[in-house]
Amino acid sequence: MSTDRLAGETPPGQEAAPGTAEARTPDDAAGPEGAQAPEGAAAPEGAAAPGEDATGREEGAETAGAEAAEAGAEAAASASGAEAAAETEAAAGVSASGAETAAPASGPAAGSPGAAKANPPSGSAKATADALAAAVRAVESGERSAASFFNDAPRPARPAAPAAQQAKAAPQGGPQAGPTGPGPEVTRQRTAQESGGPARPDGPEGGASGPAAAAPAATGPAPAPRPAVRALPGVDGVRQVLAAGGAPETLAEQTAEVLGERAAEALSEDPWLLLGVPGVRPEQADGFARALLGPACGPGDERRTQALVGWLLEQAALAGHSALEAAALRAALAQRSVPDPDDALQAAIADGAVLVFQDAIDEPGGRARPATGDDEDEEQPVRVLLGLDRFAMAEESVADGLARLLNTFETVAEPAQDTAPAAADDAEAEAEREAAGETTGDGDVQVTEGDAAGESPAAEAPATAAPAPDAPTDHDSAPRPARPSAAAWEAVAAAAPSSSAAELIRAAAHSGLVAHTGAEAARAEPAALIAAARSLGLRAFGATHTENGRRRLASHLTDSAPDATAPDSPDPTTAAVTVSGLLSGREGPGRDTDGALALDLLVVLDAPQLDLETAALLVESLTDGTRLVLSGDPGVLWSAGPGRLFADLLAARFCPQVASRTPDFGPIGELVSGIGIGELNQVEAPGKEVVIVPVRDAGEAVHRTVQLVADSVPRAFGVPAEHTQVITVGHGGAAGTRALNAALKERLNPGPGRFGGFDPGDRVAYAPAPGRTVPGTVTGADAAGLHLDCDGSAVVVPREQVGTGSVRHGWALTAHQAAGARWPAAVVVLPGDATGGLTRAWVYTAFSRGERHLSVVQGADQALARAVAEVPVKERTTRLRSLLQQSVQSGEEPTAAD
Repeated sequence: MSTDRLAGETPPGQEAAPGTAEARTPDDAAGPEGAQAPEGAAAPEGAAAPGEDATGREEGAETAGAEAAEAGAEAAASASGAEAAAETEAAAGVSASGAETAAPASGPAAGSPGAAKANPPSGSAKATADALAAAVRAVESGERSAASFFNDAPRPARPAAPAAQQAKAAPQGGPQAGPTGPGPEVTRQRTAQESGGPARPDGPEGGASGPAAAAPAATGPAPAPRPAVRALPGVDGVRQVLAAGGAPETLAEQTAEVLGERAAEALSEDPWLLLGVPGVRPEQADGFARALLGPACGPGDERRTQALVGWLLEQAALAGHSALEAAALRAALAQRSVPDPDDALQAAIADGAVLVFQDAIDEPGGRARPATGDDEDEEQPVRVLLGLDRFAMAEESVADGLARLLNTFETVAEPAQDTAPAAADDAEAEAEREAAGETTGDGDVQVTEGDAAGESPAAEAPATAAPAPDAPTDHDSAPRPARPSAAAWEAVAAAAPSSSAAELIRAAAHSGLVAHTGAEAARAEPAALIAAARSLGLRAFGATHTENGRRRLASHLTDSAPDATAPDSPDPTTAAVTVSGLLSGREGPGRDTDGALALDLLVVLDAPQLDLETAALLVESLTDGTRLVLSGDPGVLWSAGPGRLFADLLAARFCPQVASRTPDFGPIGELVSGIGIGELNQVEAPGKEVVIVPVRDAGEAVHRTVQLVADSVPRAFGVPAEHTQVITVGHGGAAGTRALNAALKERLNPGPGRFGGFDPGDRVAYAPAPGRTVPGTVTGADAAGLHLDCDGSAVVVPREQVGTGSVRHGWALTAHQAAGARWPAAVVVLPGDATGGLTRAWVYTAFSRGERHLSVVQGADQALARAVAEVPVKERTTRLRSLLQQSVQSGEEPTAAD
């Protein structure tokens, strides 16, 4: 079956594909489309699933985040608010009696002979884990109420601790079972009192402490002594350890990159660290561990359970979740043969490998219930969430940054009520200058020392304090930015091309953060805002998700600038940038001396495509007082990475929202608008703008798709094959991107594939980072790598990246890869085995990619209409909405007290 994500992998609703991948099929396990992995790496000997490839994050790894969410659905539904509350407070270090658990004095920790780890955890860590279990038992037995745990003051958050076992010989800075990329840079970490979490358990970060009795025996059997293999230094040593465990030596470079300089030694001590290498599956890591340690390393080995917890949360992030419910994670661990999932979670929490949060459960109306004085004795419904540090920091950084932009915004200046005569003003100014000794008795200007030009500082000050409205806007280095008055904003709003554009301009004039929603035609409204702000002297820019979107924005900016064709007028298209180009400094205004982006207004289009970590970097790059407008179509797929920033922002009602009233015209616009409200309507298409092509099976679907791209669309509409984009549900299957690209290459650009499977002229999709897909064309190859032409820019992909799947053929893409871009013609392929991956958001995104023509190769029968009507999105577990609502409630508390 060819689906973006199989039914049952994620909760019904939003397609959550990592890295631009929403796709996952039986022969194409899910992973980020942007971080693609080798398709031929073999599984290590002894692995439980030897037929599976040891591939990268794009494919070869089952989406365990979705798996965990589904596996724990029943348990999560039955978990009471009382148990959740007790688990949260106990995890934060609160004992069953409600008092904080004191850290015991340090001392030698005596582990039992059968302990799974070389050294037992610290006494305070085990005390925390025991307190967690005791608190849950107290609530379940009725001895204490869950509300009593919330009366205790939370402990302040500790600095980030490494998510590693204390006995592992992991290198400094080397991740153990997580991604290699750094988390977002933030200027400040919030404490537990400020944010409600995360609170880390106490205990020393290195070494064991506490009485020996504080460390109970591990549940797993003792590992057998590992073979006496003296590892060589560097990658050679990693290759040697991999070979000893029967794993492919081709993983050596990836493993060394993930684990750092002492990778070989760390891998010898803890074979399950291999699970941190992208694409390696638990069955493969288990086989590798058995080969190194012998049969004594059982499923309860604490090193294994720690690695599995991190792996499951990483896979959840690939499915779009920034956290998982504790019940779902326990159920997923049980499915992986962990004998005691509760103990595994307690150990992970105690070691700081995961963070614990309590998230308020929404009322039926959709808003979190605010805390009041009357609710002090009433049990608050909450759910316990577990997450990784970097996603927690990113989510809180976004919430803090958005609140900062709102709170530091300065209202626009009202027009001055100047009723005094001009003569009086002149006399007052003259008196001030005389008092300062800057004039002679005759009223002449007194030239002070150093003023060679004969102008007084007072005469120069007004020019600096009040820049002209037509001051340059690009790379403006003026110390004080322009501050247009309310009248100036109203004047440009009145001249806006539409009522929706005028409403957006007025909202941006009076708020530091605005959310704007609308479809493709509504993109003209943010362009009108940018043009209006630049006419007022503000440094205004618009950022898009793709280069294709940047070109469309530039076209709207040209239309919005009335004097764009004048010889001396600045080029309005310079205000259009991509998000990646803006953050890297390749595009846009650059950064000021403090490292912030040198702009006054930023409009981010394609806001639904912003993942948490990118959004955190972007918001932290904006200085206080900057206006931020997030604009996008709420009907399209969410980001390829974790989170649902735009949807959470809209649901929290955190800032002013402007909904466009500009519809998308034409048959395609009418069809897509109906899909957005759950209706799949037949539309009149006299010019064959929309064509439905029924097929019986996947083989016929591939045949008709090639026929449409190569013959029918070019002949009927004059759109060449290189401007027609094929979109399908997943990479695998008989009608997935692989099968379609192979057939299209054979017809449109046949060749032997002598450059790693590619030939000059091949259309490709290059993923420079997870979540980003850059279309291009192969121009050649040499020792440096594969040469591409990506929208006019020359790109060289290193040979090793070509081998790991960073480049795919691009005649056919998935909907997540196509999000943020549009083509003159689109062919959407819906084979019968793809119905499990269909949602309203997927259909909306795929059908709206064509500008002039849309062909639908329909093999899904009635499943298409059911998906549009009944499956809006695949839901994601996130914390941003509750964080934003908490920020609003905390801001309202002083007013209520007054």
